[in-house]
Amino acid sequence: MTHKQLMYAVTVAEEGNLSNAAKKLFIAQPSLTAAIHDLEEEFGIQIFIRSNKGIKVTSEGEEFLGYARQVLEQTKLIEERYGGKRPGKLRFCVSAQHYSFAVEAFAVLIKNTGAEKYEFHMRETQTYNIIDDVAHLRSEIGILYLNRFNEEVIRKTLRDNNLSFNSLFTAKPHVFLGKKSPLAGKKVISLDDLKPYPRLSYEQGNHNSFYFSEEILSTMDCDKELVVLDRATLFNMLVGLNGYTICSGIISEELNGPNIIARPLDIDDYMEIGYILPTSIHPSYLTAEYIRILIELTRT
Repeated sequence: MTHKQLMYAVTVAEEGNLSNAAKKLFIAQPSLTAAIHDLEEEFGIQIFIRSNKGIKVTSEGEEFLGYARQVLEQTKLIEERYGGKRPGKLRFCVSAQHYSFAVEAFAVLIKNTGAEKYEFHMRETQTYNIIDDVAHLRSEIGILYLNRFNEEVIRKTLRDNNLSFNSLFTAKPHVFLGKKSPLAGKKVISLDDLKPYPRLSYEQGNHNSFYFSEEILSTMDCDKELVVLDRATLFNMLVGLNGYTICSGIISEELNGPNIIARPLDIDDYMEIGYILPTSIHPSYLTAEYIRILIELTRT
């Protein structure tokens, strides 16, 4: 295995086509094909499936390419630090449930780097996808929660994917409401108070198990259900339809606007919110800095 072979494999995956990748790499296509074949032979895996329509990355190829990208990124950092090369474009990816503090920390990280060139990805996505992204190194870190209902299933899924859960904080359940909701005047909200109003939750796609729900009490019966994909739509419906969602209670007015408020929910439950990492890979300096910012934002 060589650095050049790893670069070839990653470029082929990015281009989705051997011919385009060969042009980008300034090599002949047969030479590129041979290099990829040698890499697959060396490790006894199939990275790509080839067809007339192009190429597709296999599941084991996804994992391999995740490690390859890490190696290439670390090599680039060493070259820039010790080889006198001009710093290139910084790259960093986070996958998270819909938490404003995670977005705020992401923004602070970008400002702190002071980089002239960067490509950062903030993926607010479904719970299963968070785990899958980090397991296959598409994201360096993931953010999700555990509670007594989902903990056993989530922890097993993390173990199966060689991931660790690291706690940031434990929150009491809160209710997000529009500022003009009929419930906004209450200091504490009960489950009975919520019954007349629409409950909002995030779509979990093909892995729509109650255990992967982003909201606690997902099995609780509710007459009015609204399922959305993004935070902006959820907040608009909280305001426009007097809906609610159950969450950690941490909210940023700067990011979410002044029309959303949080009220404690009168229930004996909790949300332990934390980050997940691959157990076999040392976090990059950007990952470590992001974790430091997360801790600072959630413990002050």
